[in-house]
Amino acid sequence: MSPKKATNRSASKGGPPRPKSGGANSRGWPGPAGGQVAHMDPPTMWRATTVQACGLWPFAAGSGAPMSGVPLGRHLYTGATVCGDPLSWFTRAHYISNPSLFMLGMPGLGKSTLVNRMLIGLSATGVVPLVLGDLKPDYADTVRALGGQVLSIGRGVGGINVLDPGAMGAAARRIGGAAGQALVSETHGRVLNMVAALVTIVRDRPMDDHEQSVLSAALHHLRERTPEGHTPRLPDLVRILAEGPERVRAVTLDRGDENRYQEAVDPLHRSLLGILDGPLGDTFASESVTRIDLNASAVCVDISRIGEADTQLTAAAMLAAWSDGLGTVAASHALADAGLQPRRWFFTVLDELWRPLRAASGIVDRIDALTRLNRTLGLGDAKITHTLKDAEALGSEADRSKARGFVERAGMVVCAGLPRQEMEELGQVVGLTRREIDLVSTWSSPPGWAAFGDREEPPGRGRFLIKVGGRPGIPIQVSITDTERHLHDTNKRWAPNEQAAAARPEQVLDLSGYGRSRAEGRRAG
Repeated sequence: MSPKKATNRSASKGGPPRPKSGGANSRGWPGPAGGQVAHMDPPTMWRATTVQACGLWPFAAGSGAPMSGVPLGRHLYTGATVCGDPLSWFTRAHYISNPSLFMLGMPGLGKSTLVNRMLIGLSATGVVPLVLGDLKPDYADTVRALGGQVLSIGRGVGGINVLDPGAMGAAARRIGGAAGQALVSETHGRVLNMVAALVTIVRDRPMDDHEQSVLSAALHHLRERTPEGHTPRLPDLVRILAEGPERVRAVTLDRGDENRYQEAVDPLHRSLLGILDGPLGDTFASESVTRIDLNASAVCVDISRIGEADTQLTAAAMLAAWSDGLGTVAASHALADAGLQPRRWFFTVLDELWRPLRAASGIVDRIDALTRLNRTLGLGDAKITHTLKDAEALGSEADRSKARGFVERAGMVVCAGLPRQEMEELGQVVGLTRREIDLVSTWSSPPGWAAFGDREEPPGRGRFLIKVGGRPGIPIQVSITDTERHLHDTNKRWAPNEQAAAARPEQVLDLSGYGRSRAEGRRAG
């Protein structure tokens, strides 16, 4: 080899000789063996606060992911952190005009898990989660871990006294004066509506107008004759109708005729006896063992012990839980208005929406009223179901129309994996783009035929699309912690015995002490 060639090779430091013409460009040295690449990967994007990245400010780039609210996950495309919940986006960010969330998606893709994360995050900011009718249950362990109150309703498990004024009665006595009397009147209306709802469930038709007048008069008389410190019960109400006091007889127009009085009250009398001895059993006849604590950091009313086919008891338990829960919210705001306690906000969760909607029409009316008035109640809500077709299975067109309105009025609509046809129908209500429909449709695909099938997960698990009005959707991937995984396992009954024993609630709920101390500190403050 000539000295000149040796010099050229040594100049290239042992590599191939570089071409004589042209230099290196942004992609390397052109030519054979020059190291030129056809494509350069984009740099990884990172997000930091202005304090952390103050020295790199000229090179920082922002993204469109919202950062107000509970941390939910990462943006599928940019990797940016995405935060959000109905209350934060309504009160602080002002992204939505109604603090409500409606979630749809096929089973097993993580809908309840995402709402469970919102529940935990909001509780840390002082918001009180209310799960008024946990049907599986999905949230009881989380509420216990937060130091909250878990109440059970079911035959042989626990009952509720629908005549108990509950937190509203206690707040009325504490407030006193004209404001307290107004709360007493509202309490009477809630009790009247709850008893009327039970009668409607037993009869499978609404009460007559004159029967509601008789019932109202009987409740007034019962409240006046009940000694201080005692709570009336349904058997006491039945005895009032049997006795026929003058106040009750006056609204029946019996004109002193005993037969006319009996004809007027006998249908109502029979219906109340049907509540006590019929399909509802003694669940609503005993002293209330499920009174909601006004100062609880979180509340879960567990009705999972009620069988799937027991629709009447399910409907009655749901109505009673919602009546007691919303009465507690009203009592809290009344005490705050009177300056007797700090203002508190509440977040209600209604999972498996299809089941209570089909149980009784009264549930549809109550939820419909809640979605219209939750701004004035200081109340955010999350409703979870599978598809829009759940609303089509309701009995009357009026109920179906009300159920479809839940999606239209929701401030946030969150979609997990859904078939393409479902997404097309949802797009007519929410306003989805073709790309968003294609994306969410792919999340409904089943897992692949892998060698280790027990480890495969559906491609759409943990992936959601958040829609707010006409804004572009935000696709996110939720990654839960080990603590959340133990607290919210909807497949716990499919676990082998040794795994189930290792994941018992009393062994994994190590947040209970922290939750109680935080709640006590907040009440003391």
